[in-house]
Amino acid sequence: MKEIAGPPTEEQIEAGRLLFAGDCQFFFGSQTIDQLPPVGRPEVAFAGRSNVGKSSLINALTNRRALARASSEPGRTKQLNFFNLADRLTLVDMPGYGFAKASKSVKEDWQGMMFAYLRGRTTLSRVILLLDARIELKKSDREVMELLDRAAVVFQIVLTKCDQVRPKALEARTAEVEALALKHAAAYPRIVCTSSETGEGIEDLRAEIARFADPVPAAGEGERHP
Repeated sequence: MKEIAGPPTEEQIEAGRLLFAGDCQFFFGSQTIDQLPPVGRPEVAFAGRSNVGKSSLINALTNRRALARASSEPGRTKQLNFFNLADRLTLVDMPGYGFAKASKSVKEDWQGMMFAYLRGRTTLSRVILLLDARIELKKSDREVMELLDRAAVVFQIVLTKCDQVRPKALEARTAEVEALALKHAAAYPRIVCTSSETGEGIEDLRAEIARFADPVPAAGEGERHP
């Protein structure tokens, strides 16, 4: 697996395009840790605060309008949603965190379930941690980074809604987040700036994620996992 230290090459971008041009279908939802599907393909999970634009980003990556659905009420989605991408990778949409109206017990349940998933899922290759480029870092974001450190799961920070931030402000925000990533043992140092509206960073992020996918199956192999 070749790390992408700088902007992806044309070859890496093409690999990402081909992967995400494949079929992508929801196949499992889990509300408790004992309901997880059997391990199979490599998994890349998406985490982020409620209203960070997680569903929009997943839809933009997969060229779908409503593959991942945002709840009308922040924090309402409580399950892990699993998507089969081209029989080569599983995308996992994690419940949003940091919703203000949630009770302490609900927040603790979320953290407990997420930690159990993160620490115990042998096929989990990377967590994509989404931060809103327009908003300062919240306590809940820092807590999730610490949780990922404890779970020893590599995470990559992706800034969302970057089209809504002026270039100089975005540059400063990116530098701030890069400095923060260096303080976390589990953080991958490269930050990707994205916009689901304009497509900014989508090719880049596809290339990053494609590194974890299973190889293209040889003719006649067929599906290996659910």
